[in-house]
Amino acid sequence: MPPASPQILFSSFQVTNQSFYRTALSFAIVNKRPLIPGHVLVSPLRPIPRLYNLTSAEVADLFATVQKVGRMVERVYGAQALNVAVQDGQAAGQSVPHVHVHIIPRKTRDDWGDQVYDDLDHWERHLNGPDREGNTTQKISGFPKIDEENRTDRSEDEMIAEATSLAQEMERELAAASLA
Repeated sequence: MPPASPQILFSSFQVTNQSFYRTALSFAIVNKRPLIPGHVLVSPLRPIPRLYNLTSAEVADLFATVQKVGRMVERVYGAQALNVAVQDGQAAGQSVPHVHVHIIPRKTRDDWGDQVYDDLDHWERHLNGPDREGNTTQKISGFPKIDEENRTDRSEDEMIAEATSLAQEMERELAAASLA
């Protein structure tokens, strides 16, 4: 189980058990429906819908957390790069009204390219209906076709197991950074 902490809300959703890292102003959680393994989210603790509503301290902490979590995700998932994305507002594809940064590990030969942005847009909009072309499913290059109607969320146990593992990896990451 991830380290005990006060309740963490992602908008109105209780995600304490999905959390694997927390600072004074931010938290990182495993994704209920990741696009690929290692796709995680970082959010401010305060449930604010838009980036411009955050204080300067919250923005600084949020992106310092993205930097630390991103370094760990690259190491753990064997990635050479990351996509770091914020969909700021419903028109930008944000489906949960709480600022969140997607961290998606990338490999040199994953053959996904900029398609990740269309896939992320589609994934975020699945609750709001068809994509811009009227499609309800979309093939992700190099990954199986996503059928949102029959797609199920990961179980609480799966998310807790991943959060526990990533919490341990964050401890290793922070310990190594303090020695550098």
